[in-house]
Amino acid sequence: MLSLLTLCPPFVILLWYTMVHADGSVYQTWDYFMQHGLQGFNNIWPKPTAVAWKIIACFAAFEAVLQLFLPGKRVEGPISPAGNRPVYKANGLAAYAVTLITYLSLWWFGIFNPAIVYDHLGEIFSALIFGSFVFCIFLYIKGHLVPSSTDSGSSGNIIIDFYWGMELYPRIGKNFDIKVFTNCRFGMMSWAVLAVTYCIKQYEENGKVADSMLVNTTLMLVYVTKFFWWEAGYWNTMDIAHDRAGFYICWGCLVWVPSVYTSPGLYLVNHPVNLGIQLALFILVAGIVCIYVNYDCDRQRQEFRRTNGKCLIWGKAPSKIVASYTTTNGETKSSLLLTSGWWGLSRHFHYVPEILAAFCWTLPALFNHFLPYFYVVFLTILLFDRAKRDDDRCRSKYGKYWKLYCDKVPYRIVPGIY
Repeated sequence: MLSLLTLCPPFVILLWYTMVHADGSVYQTWDYFMQHGLQGFNNIWPKPTAVAWKIIACFAAFEAVLQLFLPGKRVEGPISPAGNRPVYKANGLAAYAVTLITYLSLWWFGIFNPAIVYDHLGEIFSALIFGSFVFCIFLYIKGHLVPSSTDSGSSGNIIIDFYWGMELYPRIGKNFDIKVFTNCRFGMMSWAVLAVTYCIKQYEENGKVADSMLVNTTLMLVYVTKFFWWEAGYWNTMDIAHDRAGFYICWGCLVWVPSVYTSPGLYLVNHPVNLGIQLALFILVAGIVCIYVNYDCDRQRQEFRRTNGKCLIWGKAPSKIVASYTTTNGETKSSLLLTSGWWGLSRHFHYVPEILAAFCWTLPALFNHFLPYFYVVFLTILLFDRAKRDDDRCRSKYGKYWKLYCDKVPYRIVPGIY
């Protein structure tokens, strides 16, 4: 935890500097530090500026207003370990559409040039690093003094509490859910906004957009669109329903997502690649197929839960295991574990197309440098770790029923391999 707390912030700046000022070459950055030492790092770290703070504040305020005031369907989340059931307003897709339309309109009518965001990107990332760290301190203090629900508590270790978080469902007032804002409306929304920004910047610089950038931007936007289409389902996942609001989730979504997840597009701004129609279409179609399979995996599980197992999976009645478990307050409840469809191939098969989709929107950068593929490597490590944590949690929750499930679906992620 201490390693991540101390190393992640400077890595964000190193990644930005290497992509923008060192031609995407890790070797060039390494050579720079060999010549200038630690002082060199101080030289390249951009200082937060008033422009950066204004851009962040306007974006955050705009998304907060949309989250609070756009109409949306009332959605209930899963019952928490302490017996609480969070209630959300599902207006993410509307907020996503309003955000992109507004951003593109500001550019089209000459009111605001998104290239300014790119030009001040280092300062924006620097401001986000410090501002989000302060925000996490606020969450730590809030969790101690005024928790929003009984799903909160301290481990007794300040580092663990700060890193993992104090509260499961922190809110400001009754309606403003902090994790929905950090994870969805700031983190995922900034991914889409920056993808469009990089595309516009390349157009402003070169008078055209390379097919490689078009493929990268299109696939990332399709993925983020899928996310907001399925946002209510995301509220049932480990990020929201099990991981507390601390540095890991909140700083990660506020800083790591906009900086690292968008990095393949950032590289392509100054490295346009001409793929040709055939290769571009092949990568585009392959990426869209991967994103669809990832969506269909989540759709199958969501439909299975919604109908209490009374649905069709690949045209047949689903196979399942009825698992009982005991809650923290001593109640005995049951859950259905799906063992057919995509979920019969492996226990976390949906991670396979997600990793492959990330590879597809990075592939337009080709293989001149390794760094554009850092996100794919990071995502693979993240999802493999998440699969293990989820398995450990389910093993503890379901006991013998989880063993039955693992016997029926023996592979954790990759069918036949792992």
